[in-house]
Amino acid sequence: MLTYNFSNNKNMAEKRNIFLIGPMGAGKSTIGRQLAQTLNMIFFDSDQEIEQRTGADISWVFDVEGETGFRKREEKIINELTKNNGIILATGGGSIKSRKTRNHLSARGVVVYLETTIEKQLIRTQHDKKRPLLQISSPPRKLLEHLSKERNPLYEEIADVTISSNDQSAKIVVKKIINILKSC
Repeated sequence: MLTYNFSNNKNMAEKRNIFLIGPMGAGKSTIGRQLAQTLNMIFFDSDQEIEQRTGADISWVFDVEGETGFRKREEKIINELTKNNGIILATGGGSIKSRKTRNHLSARGVVVYLETTIEKQLIRTQHDKKRPLLQISSPPRKLLEHLSKERNPLYEEIADVTISSNDQSAKIVVKKIINILKSC
């Protein structure tokens, strides 16, 4: 599935940043690294930035500061990173919960929503111990379904481009993103 929402940003070709949004397990970090390498751009991952700056992993930050504290850190870091030019940024799945973050992403770059199914998310995250929301007691499927209902409309709201990352390699998704951006 490939959709474009050019009404959000009529001057997509003039923008110099690419921001990847979507749920956990959509491939934002993997695709972002490959996209940055292919386009010779600088890659950032907002979760990795938080870990580097705090000196602790995301789970620890969640445990100590709660989701609210974590989201404040995330909002600040994304605001800072999106002020750069020529970057590719993979955002955390819940970063779009913040209106400020959604506004920064929309205004400062091309927003690419990597869409995936809950089944793919379950497969891709089943052994991942670094995702704090999956460490809670509710069954992962139920949690992912809840997050999907809450967040998918927010992803769709700010996406300039929507690409399914379900059954495609990262390389193919990267090529699709590049072709779309060239055509703008």
